[in-house]
Amino acid sequence: MNLADFLPKDVSLTIAMALCAVAFVSGTARGFSGFGSALIFMPLASSFAAPRLVAALLLVIDFVAAVPLLPDAWRKADRKATAVIVLGALIGVPIGTYFLSVLEPVTTRWIISCFVAALLLLLLSGWRYRGKDHAWLSVGIGGLSGFCSGLAQTGGPPIVGYWLGRPIASIVARANILLFFGASDFFSMVSYATTGLISRESLVLSLIVGPVYAIGVAFGASLFGRASEKMFRGICYALIAMAVVFGLPALDGVLR
Repeated sequence: MNLADFLPKDVSLTIAMALCAVAFVSGTARGFSGFGSALIFMPLASSFAAPRLVAALLLVIDFVAAVPLLPDAWRKADRKATAVIVLGALIGVPIGTYFLSVLEPVTTRWIISCFVAALLLLLLSGWRYRGKDHAWLSVGIGGLSGFCSGLAQTGGPPIVGYWLGRPIASIVARANILLFFGASDFFSMVSYATTGLISRESLVLSLIVGPVYAIGVAFGASLFGRASEKMFRGICYALIAMAVVFGLPALDGVLR
């Protein structure tokens, strides 16, 4: 019995190795800069394997990685403000999950590519919300992030852009973000499980790809301080842009 015997039937050993390579690169970006893993992973990984499978794979990996961070985030976060945004995610995640479960894979890939391109532009713009805090706006931001997470695990930029623009201490903003994504990931786990997106195949694949992703995160964290954050963020943005281009279904006949 070899490794190939444990892989999903539609995932060859070559594809599994490609997913591991993408996971390492995206994990490195996450470890150094704290963002970008999903924006790199999803466009590329969904060009190798079914979007439903890779979204579930990334969710499981991220959820396991995030759990140890939650107790500290719970203590430091503004839990009341976070709860309002989490309410939006409770609405948005199931809607995004529904579309992921019913859309054709190629259609999903086009949506993922367009989403990630739009979110990259948001990151490049440096947008931060500096206006007044309104409950309806918080719910809307949470809903948008939840929808992006449910569909493609790409809910980071809207919520990060919102929280980092608030007039609060950075340690509280970071805790709010971590706590929000802990709740959002939990909603996604429940939503994916009830729709059958979390399967034996995605769990087994997470045992193979997950450790490589973790090594990438550790490697990226070790680079922190050795290179300027500005330079590395530029590299991350370039990797996200390349992931969008190389993940386009229109290039399947050329690149794959």
